Amino acid sequence: QVQLVESGGGLVQPGGSLTLSCAASGSYLDINTMGWYRRPPGKQREMVAAFSSGKTITYGHSVQARFTLSRDTAKNTIYLQMNNLKPEDTAVYYCHANLFSSSTTDYWGQGTQVTVSS
Repeated sequence: QVQLVESGGGLVQPGGSLTLSCAASGSYLDINTMGWYRRPPGKQREMVAAFSSGKTITYGHSVQARFTLSRDTAKNTIYLQMNNLKPEDTAVYYCHANLFSSSTTDYWGQGTQVTVSS
């Protein structure tokens, strides 16, 4: 059973920083893609940042130059460093992974709340 375990959300003031982490556990052969999505209040889910199978990182337009995605392959963990946070970054952040075993499957974490407010 594959699980994505997220941590690191919370309340932060505008201009502050937070780091989210997501660890993949369970049985699979390879990670095709892995990254973060978010759902702001009253809005649809959007891509924040993700690694592709070619190791390329793609960022959402609104977070470029403020957020940095990194990973520790030995720990099957990704990190999202979020700097200069703005109120519009308030959302539930979800870790996503597309993993290959006998076939490819999408997995989602339980979500972690990030609130940017003074």
